[in-house]
Amino acid sequence: VQLQASGGGLVHAGGSLRLSCAASGGTSNIYAVGWFRQAPEKEREFIGRVLWGGKIDYADFVKGRFTISRDNGGNMVYLQLNNLKSEDTGVYYCAAVRRFTPVDKYQYWGQGTQVTVSS
Repeated sequence: VQLQASGGGLVHAGGSLRLSCAASGGTSNIYAVGWFRQAPEKEREFIGRVLWGGKIDYADFVKGRFTISRDNGGNMVYLQLNNLKSEDTGVYYCAAVRRFTPVDKYQYWGQGTQVTVSS
């Protein structure tokens, strides 16, 4: 499975961005696609995930500011970022976990897309 994240950029605080993740190659083996982020000098952080069966889960800190979606059962996954804050700055990654493997062990990772929020 290959993943390609895109859509990052520079935005002012309070603004919005929509990140995209294109999955290809063996996507029928995907159990879930998750979004993660890593701020400078911080640990990578789970944002949320969409199960290929449809369910969507979020980390507690999201609190309605971010929304994950998938395109009608296709291979595009989106992360809508609203009301962005300077602390949301970081590299955002999408990752996939294969079916019949531990659900928190993401085997496939995209290259990441930079989100910079200016205050």
